[in-house]
Amino acid sequence: MIERIKETADFLKEKTGFKPLAGIILGSGLGGLVKSIEVKHSFDYSDIPNFPVSTVEGHDGKLIFGTLEGKNIVAMQGRFHYYEGYSMQQVVFPVRVLKMLGITHLFLSNAAGGLNPSFNVGNLMIIRDHINMFPDNPLRGKNLDDLGTRFPEMGETYNKGLIEKAKKIAEKNSINYQSGVYIGSSGPTLETPAEYRMFRILGADATGMSTVPEVIAARHAGLICFGISVITNMAVFDEGEEGTSHDEVQNAAGEAEPKMTLIFRELIKSL
Repeated sequence: MIERIKETADFLKEKTGFKPLAGIILGSGLGGLVKSIEVKHSFDYSDIPNFPVSTVEGHDGKLIFGTLEGKNIVAMQGRFHYYEGYSMQQVVFPVRVLKMLGITHLFLSNAAGGLNPSFNVGNLMIIRDHINMFPDNPLRGKNLDDLGTRFPEMGETYNKGLIEKAKKIAEKNSINYQSGVYIGSSGPTLETPAEYRMFRILGADATGMSTVPEVIAARHAGLICFGISVITNMAVFDEGEEGTSHDEVQNAAGEAEPKMTLIFRELIKSL
Protein backbone atom coordinates (compact mmCIF):
# COMPACT_ATOMS: atom_id res chain seq x y z
CA MET A 1 0.00 0.00 0.00
CA ILE A 2 2.68 2.52 0.97
CA GLU A 3 4.53 1.85 -2.30
CA ARG A 4 1.35 2.52 -4.32
CA ILE A 5 0.79 5.77 -2.41
CA LYS A 6 4.36 6.88 -3.10
CA GLU A 7 4.08 5.85 -6.76
CA THR A 8 0.98 7.99 -7.23
CA ALA A 9 2.45 10.95 -5.33
CA ASP A 10 5.67 10.76 -7.36
CA PHE A 11 3.67 10.71 -10.60
CA LEU A 12 1.82 13.87 -9.60
CA LYS A 13 4.96 15.61 -8.36
CA GLU A 14 6.73 14.86 -11.63
CA LYS A 15 3.77 16.09 -13.72
CA THR A 16 3.14 19.28 -11.72
CA GLY A 17 6.27 20.30 -9.79
CA PHE A 18 3.73 21.64 -7.31
CA LYS A 19 3.70 21.53 -3.50
CA PRO A 20 0.24 22.26 -2.05
CA LEU A 21 -0.30 23.63 1.44
CA ALA A 22 -3.89 22.44 1.78
CA GLY A 23 -6.16 19.78 0.34
CA ILE A 24 -9.88 20.21 -0.28
CA ILE A 25 -12.44 17.42 -0.71
CA LEU A 26 -15.71 18.55 -2.30
CA GLY A 27 -18.91 16.57 -1.70
CA SER A 28 -22.12 16.00 -3.69
CA GLY A 29 -23.18 19.17 -5.51
CA LEU A 30 -20.39 21.16 -3.86
CA GLY A 31 -17.84 21.30 -6.67
CA GLY A 32 -18.41 24.98 -7.44
CA LEU A 33 -15.45 26.05 -5.30
CA VAL A 34 -13.29 24.99 -8.24
CA LYS A 35 -14.45 28.13 -10.10
CA SER A 36 -12.54 30.19 -7.53
CA ILE A 37 -9.28 28.28 -8.05
CA GLU A 38 -6.61 29.57 -10.41
CA VAL A 39 -6.02 26.16 -11.99
CA LYS A 40 -2.43 25.15 -12.79
CA HIS A 41 -2.97 21.43 -13.48
CA SER A 42 -6.02 19.19 -13.72
CA PHE A 43 -6.20 15.38 -13.91
CA ASP A 44 -9.11 13.05 -14.48
CA TYR A 45 -9.03 10.38 -11.77
CA SER A 46 -8.88 7.76 -14.52
CA ASP A 47 -5.51 9.18 -15.64
CA ILE A 48 -3.87 8.95 -12.21
CA PRO A 49 -2.04 5.69 -11.39
CA ASN A 50 -3.74 3.62 -8.65
CA PHE A 51 -6.61 6.13 -8.21
CA PRO A 52 -10.16 4.83 -7.93
CA VAL A 53 -12.80 6.45 -10.18
CA SER A 54 -15.87 8.22 -8.76
CA THR A 55 -19.16 6.67 -9.91
CA VAL A 56 -21.67 8.99 -8.19
CA GLU A 57 -23.70 11.70 -9.91
CA GLY A 58 -22.56 15.12 -8.67
CA HIS A 59 -18.94 14.01 -8.34
CA ASP A 60 -16.91 15.13 -11.37
CA GLY A 61 -13.83 13.02 -10.72
CA LYS A 62 -10.97 15.49 -11.12
CA LEU A 63 -7.87 16.30 -9.10
CA ILE A 64 -7.09 20.00 -9.45
CA PHE A 65 -3.87 21.81 -8.55
CA GLY A 66 -3.87 25.58 -8.32
CA THR A 67 -3.95 28.64 -6.12
CA LEU A 68 -6.79 29.88 -3.95
CA GLU A 69 -6.48 33.17 -2.11
CA GLY A 70 -2.78 33.13 -2.94
CA LYS A 71 -2.17 29.68 -1.38
CA ASN A 72 -1.18 26.50 -3.20
CA ILE A 73 -3.98 23.95 -2.90
CA VAL A 74 -5.05 20.62 -4.38
CA ALA A 75 -8.77 19.90 -4.67
CA MET A 76 -10.65 16.66 -5.14
CA GLN A 77 -13.71 17.43 -7.24
CA GLY A 78 -15.54 14.25 -6.27
CA ARG A 79 -14.69 11.66 -3.63
CA PHE A 80 -14.93 7.90 -3.17
CA HIS A 81 -17.49 6.15 -0.99
CA TYR A 82 -17.56 2.82 0.79
CA TYR A 83 -21.03 2.16 -0.67
CA GLU A 84 -19.61 2.23 -4.20
CA GLY A 85 -17.91 -1.06 -3.40
CA TYR A 86 -14.49 0.35 -2.63
CA SER A 87 -12.50 -0.93 0.33
CA MET A 88 -11.69 1.52 3.10
CA GLN A 89 -8.09 1.53 1.85
CA GLN A 90 -9.32 2.75 -1.54
CA VAL A 91 -11.67 5.33 -0.02
CA VAL A 92 -8.82 7.03 1.87
CA PHE A 93 -6.08 6.41 -0.71
CA PRO A 94 -6.31 9.98 -2.11
CA VAL A 95 -5.97 11.52 1.37
CA ARG A 96 -2.74 9.63 1.88
CA VAL A 97 -1.47 10.72 -1.53
CA LEU A 98 -2.24 14.35 -0.66
CA LYS A 99 -0.23 13.92 2.54
CA MET A 100 2.70 12.63 0.48
CA LEU A 101 2.37 15.69 -1.78
CA GLY A 102 3.02 17.88 1.26
CA ILE A 103 -0.33 19.20 2.48
CA THR A 104 -0.63 20.14 6.16
CA HIS A 105 -4.37 20.96 6.23
CA LEU A 106 -7.41 19.12 4.88
CA PHE A 107 -10.76 20.83 4.28
CA LEU A 108 -13.78 18.59 3.71
CA SER A 109 -17.38 19.20 2.69
CA ASN A 110 -20.37 16.91 2.42
CA ALA A 111 -24.09 16.86 1.84
CA ALA A 112 -25.82 15.60 4.99
CA GLY A 113 -29.23 14.84 6.41
CA GLY A 114 -30.24 16.97 9.36
CA LEU A 115 -31.06 15.14 12.61
CA ASN A 116 -31.20 18.12 14.95
CA PRO A 117 -34.77 19.50 14.88
CA SER A 118 -33.45 23.07 15.11
CA PHE A 119 -31.72 22.68 11.72
CA ASN A 120 -33.22 23.65 8.36
CA VAL A 121 -32.50 22.56 4.80
CA GLY A 122 -29.73 24.78 3.40
CA ASN A 123 -28.00 25.31 6.76
CA LEU A 124 -24.24 24.94 7.01
CA MET A 125 -23.08 22.79 9.92
CA ILE A 126 -19.50 23.27 11.04
CA ILE A 127 -18.41 19.80 12.15
CA ARG A 128 -17.05 19.83 15.68
CA ASP A 129 -16.83 16.02 16.08
CA HIS A 130 -17.96 12.78 14.45
CA ILE A 131 -19.27 9.30 15.22
CA ASN A 132 -18.01 6.38 13.14
CA MET A 133 -20.79 3.92 12.24
CA PHE A 134 -19.03 2.41 9.24
CA PRO A 135 -18.52 -1.37 9.47
CA ASP A 136 -14.78 -0.94 8.89
CA ASN A 137 -11.95 1.39 9.85
CA PRO A 138 -9.37 2.60 7.30
CA LEU A 139 -6.59 1.97 9.83
CA ARG A 140 -7.45 -1.72 10.28
CA GLY A 141 -4.60 -4.00 9.26
CA LYS A 142 -0.87 -3.45 9.21
CA ASN A 143 -0.04 0.08 10.30
CA LEU A 144 1.54 2.35 7.68
CA ASP A 145 4.40 3.57 9.86
CA ASP A 146 5.53 6.05 7.21
CA LEU A 147 2.26 7.94 7.75
CA GLY A 148 1.43 7.68 11.44
CA THR A 149 1.30 5.84 14.73
CA ARG A 150 -0.58 2.60 15.37
CA PHE A 151 -3.07 4.20 17.78
CA PRO A 152 -3.69 7.82 16.72
CA GLU A 153 -5.24 10.25 19.17
CA MET A 154 -8.69 11.53 18.10
CA GLY A 155 -9.34 13.94 20.96
CA GLU A 156 -9.36 16.99 18.67
CA THR A 157 -10.34 15.49 15.34
CA TYR A 158 -11.56 18.80 13.88
CA ASN A 159 -9.26 21.72 14.64
CA LYS A 160 -10.73 24.05 17.27
CA GLY A 161 -8.80 27.06 16.00
CA LEU A 162 -10.20 26.69 12.48
CA ILE A 163 -13.68 26.11 13.89
CA GLU A 164 -13.55 29.41 15.79
CA LYS A 165 -12.21 31.24 12.73
CA ALA A 166 -15.01 29.78 10.61
CA LYS A 167 -17.65 30.95 13.05
CA LYS A 168 -16.27 34.49 12.98
CA ILE A 169 -16.16 34.45 9.16
CA ALA A 170 -19.78 33.29 9.03
CA GLU A 171 -20.93 35.94 11.50
CA LYS A 172 -19.03 38.70 9.69
CA ASN A 173 -20.73 37.73 6.41
CA SER A 174 -24.22 37.19 7.91
CA ILE A 175 -24.13 33.46 7.11
CA ASN A 176 -26.52 31.38 9.18
CA TYR A 177 -24.56 28.40 10.49
CA GLN A 178 -24.91 25.52 12.91
CA SER A 179 -22.27 23.53 14.75
CA GLY A 180 -22.62 19.87 15.51
CA VAL A 181 -21.67 16.20 15.40
CA TYR A 182 -21.63 14.30 12.09
CA ILE A 183 -22.37 10.57 12.08
CA GLY A 184 -21.07 8.57 9.15
CA SER A 185 -22.48 5.23 7.99
CA SER A 186 -22.03 3.01 4.96
CA GLY A 187 -25.19 3.65 2.89
CA PRO A 188 -26.27 3.62 0.11
CA THR A 189 -29.75 3.39 1.63
CA LEU A 190 -30.94 6.43 3.51
CA GLU A 191 -31.80 5.66 7.11
CA THR A 192 -35.05 4.24 8.38
CA PRO A 193 -37.02 6.36 10.86
CA ALA A 194 -35.82 4.06 13.65
CA GLU A 195 -32.20 4.50 12.57
CA TYR A 196 -32.59 8.28 12.45
CA ARG A 197 -33.97 8.20 16.00
CA MET A 198 -31.06 6.01 17.12
CA PHE A 199 -28.51 8.39 15.59
CA ARG A 200 -30.13 11.32 17.34
CA ILE A 201 -30.07 9.48 20.68
CA LEU A 202 -26.36 8.80 20.14
CA GLY A 203 -25.77 12.54 19.95
CA ALA A 204 -25.51 13.21 16.21
CA ASP A 205 -26.80 16.38 14.57
CA ALA A 206 -26.34 15.33 10.94
CA THR A 207 -25.76 12.10 9.04
CA GLY A 208 -24.02 11.14 5.83
CA MET A 209 -22.01 8.48 4.00
CA SER A 210 -18.55 10.04 3.75
CA THR A 211 -15.98 12.22 5.54
CA VAL A 212 -15.39 10.04 8.62
CA PRO A 213 -12.99 7.55 6.95
CA GLU A 214 -11.09 10.37 5.24
CA VAL A 215 -10.70 12.31 8.49
CA ILE A 216 -9.53 9.19 10.35
CA ALA A 217 -6.82 8.65 7.72
CA ALA A 218 -5.96 12.36 7.74
CA ARG A 219 -5.56 12.53 11.50
CA HIS A 220 -3.51 9.33 11.45
CA ALA A 221 -1.19 11.16 9.03
CA GLY A 222 -1.02 14.26 11.24
CA LEU A 223 -3.13 16.53 9.04
CA ILE A 224 -5.14 19.42 10.51
CA CYS A 225 -8.82 18.94 9.57
CA PHE A 226 -11.83 21.19 9.11
CA GLY A 227 -15.23 20.08 7.83
CA ILE A 228 -18.60 21.53 6.84
CA SER A 229 -21.84 19.67 6.21
CA VAL A 230 -24.49 21.25 4.01
CA ILE A 231 -27.88 20.17 5.36
CA THR A 232 -29.63 19.07 2.18
CA ASN A 233 -32.60 17.27 3.74
CA MET A 234 -34.14 16.65 7.13
CA ALA A 235 -34.47 13.24 8.72
CA VAL A 236 -37.79 11.40 8.53
CA PHE A 237 -38.49 10.34 12.11
CA ASP A 238 -42.02 9.02 11.56
CA GLU A 239 -43.02 6.04 9.47
CA GLY A 240 -44.94 6.96 6.32
CA GLU A 241 -43.40 10.41 5.82
CA GLU A 242 -42.01 11.15 2.36
CA GLY A 243 -38.23 10.88 2.02
CA THR A 244 -35.67 12.76 -0.09
CA SER A 245 -34.37 12.12 -3.62
CA HIS A 246 -30.74 12.47 -4.72
CA ASP A 247 -31.80 15.31 -7.05
CA GLU A 248 -33.24 17.24 -4.11
CA VAL A 249 -29.99 16.73 -2.19
CA GLN A 250 -27.93 18.12 -5.07
CA ASN A 251 -30.26 21.11 -5.53
CA ALA A 252 -30.07 22.05 -1.86
CA ALA A 253 -26.30 21.63 -1.90
CA GLY A 254 -25.99 23.89 -4.94
CA GLU A 255 -27.94 26.68 -3.24
CA ALA A 256 -25.82 26.55 -0.06
CA GLU A 257 -22.51 26.03 -1.84
CA PRO A 258 -21.56 29.74 -2.28
CA LYS A 259 -21.71 30.27 1.49
CA MET A 260 -19.52 27.23 2.13
CA THR A 261 -17.10 28.42 -0.57
CA LEU A 262 -16.74 31.81 1.13
CA ILE A 263 -15.85 30.19 4.47
CA PHE A 264 -13.32 27.83 2.87
CA ARG A 265 -11.71 30.67 0.92
CA GLU A 266 -11.33 32.88 3.99
CA LEU A 267 -9.93 30.02 6.09
CA ILE A 268 -7.38 29.15 3.41
CA LYS A 269 -6.41 32.80 3.11
CA SER A 270 -5.64 32.76 6.85
CA LEU A 271 -3.21 29.81 6.70
